[in-house]
Amino acid sequence: MCAMPSAEMTPPTRAQQSASAQEPQPVLPTRQDEVAAAGSELIGGPIGRRALLSASWWTPVRIIALVAIGMFALGMVQKMPCYNGAWFFGASSQYTHACYSDIPHLYKGRGFADGLVPYFDKLPGDMEYLEYPVLTGLFMEVASWLTPGSGSLQHQEKVYWMVNAGMLMVCTAVIAVCVTRIHRGRPWDALLVALAPAFALTATINWDLFAVALTAAAMLMWSRGRALAFGVLLGLATAAKLYPALLLGPLLVLCWRAGKLWKFLLALVGTAVAWLAVNLPVMRLAPDGWAKFYSFSRERGVDFGSFWLILSQRMDDSLTTDTVNKLAMALMLLACLGVAALAFTAPRRPRFAQLAFLIVAAFILTNKVYSPQYVLWLVPLAALARPRWRDFLIWQVCEVAYFLGIWMYLAYTTSGDAHKGLPTEGYQLAIAVHLLGTLYLCAVVVRDVLMPERDVVRKAGQDDPSGGVLDGAPDVFVLGPAARPPEHVVEGGPFVKWGAAGDGSP
Repeated sequence: MCAMPSAEMTPPTRAQQSASAQEPQPVLPTRQDEVAAAGSELIGGPIGRRALLSASWWTPVRIIALVAIGMFALGMVQKMPCYNGAWFFGASSQYTHACYSDIPHLYKGRGFADGLVPYFDKLPGDMEYLEYPVLTGLFMEVASWLTPGSGSLQHQEKVYWMVNAGMLMVCTAVIAVCVTRIHRGRPWDALLVALAPAFALTATINWDLFAVALTAAAMLMWSRGRALAFGVLLGLATAAKLYPALLLGPLLVLCWRAGKLWKFLLALVGTAVAWLAVNLPVMRLAPDGWAKFYSFSRERGVDFGSFWLILSQRMDDSLTTDTVNKLAMALMLLACLGVAALAFTAPRRPRFAQLAFLIVAAFILTNKVYSPQYVLWLVPLAALARPRWRDFLIWQVCEVAYFLGIWMYLAYTTSGDAHKGLPTEGYQLAIAVHLLGTLYLCAVVVRDVLMPERDVVRKAGQDDPSGGVLDGAPDVFVLGPAARPPEHVVEGGPFVKWGAAGDGSP
């Protein structure tokens, strides 16, 4: 019997040689990032020149997924004081331990313990219907199906939280895998997500990770040039949480600048069809229940975490909810116009992840409420937009400070005369720290857009690895100085990648 030739014996084909030439070499943060190099000393130091990368089962995507799951598990351990009783005994205990979660409280409060059907059955109490988007409501309902109905209510609530935690852990793994694969040649940037302390601390407060996972999967599809699949996943993400729809704005202006509007339209159609497929049945059969999320969002007053709360607490006459809605919408519109102007006038077309981060951050900064788990929306986008450990950790420190600040403030307001925790002025300082941290990260991303040579992704010679059809595409619509290249640039000359050595490749 003839032996098959080994891979070493078989010469590569021309197609294999071409693919190998086009595949970017993995970027190793420990060789380019001082903070990453210093941190790597805990596990033996930076990767050496002779390291055998991808030569074992321990590929980057597997390592990062396991690290993310491990950090998620540590976040679950952090909730153990509440699991063991603080959720159920004493109003302020769950706040002093900083382990609060909506999940066990809403098992009874939103009718899952009584077998009520979300959106169709009215709830007892002030909230008539479930105030979450349809796909998140389905997620909550599936978790209730997996929760045994036997035992005490306290036992059922603990099991319900554990079931949800298991499902959200799967979402965490999906996010880690997707972020690892979005930027080809930069898999280790996803460690920013896996090791983010605010991610672990807030992962099981609410159900936001479900929408974040769908959004990360959508961005992976876009990076692979699959516009329709991106749209479908983004539509599902929007059916779970409203913020993913914001990504369509940056995509519109980038596709406009690159002359790829037909790809944007394909993505828009996929988004609309997927969102309608999920929402229409409930919209038609239970219109009042379906509309509750939107009416609740509109009628909700100024709440925790926003600069609007600082204003309302410091003003003699507080702003009405209607006035805040209008002002917040006006500020968000101005931010959108600013992002669009940045996209059209930047010297080089911004990367998709950069504008996606900026637009979601603008929504968070201008919104009338900032729940601590909203940081989950930004963590994957921040890792893709500015994969630099120093800046990412500065922002994370600010978010952890806010995470502790809100629980200490609630401990203060619920502990009566004992006044355990943080008074109003201290909580306002925590809000300011969160706002300044987010603004700082926005500022460095904007600087990278205006000075592409400072962008660590483009320093490695890449254009827009998350951009899909936008990656390396020429511009067709540019405004401002970018539309008038310097005289020494020869029209039709070679395309030079930012940060690449030599004259670039044609």
